[in-house]
Amino acid sequence: MDDEQVNDAAASDVSDLECSSRGCRAPAQWGLLWNNPRIHTPERRKVWLACDDHRERLERFLGNRSFLRDTVPVAGLAEALEGPHGAADEP
Repeated sequence: MDDEQVNDAAASDVSDLECSSRGCRAPAQWGLLWNNPRIHTPERRKVWLACDDHRERLERFLGNRSFLRDTVPVAGLAEALEGPHGAADEP
């Protein structure tokens, strides 16, 4: 999910967003903000979306790799990405 998609989602209906877990089409409830410090600058944030059923598993996956930075409700994604670490998916 890139910056434009997040901003579009904030302006439209967030119920259109789906969980990022493979094969899951459930509505996303959570935005998992992450980066890979070996290839991303510290302020860059990538986003995975999660439904309630897959949130913990996706958080564990990212956390085990020290990639997870924050988890926010989908409704707060645009605001979270505008904060001090708001460089989501910028080159």
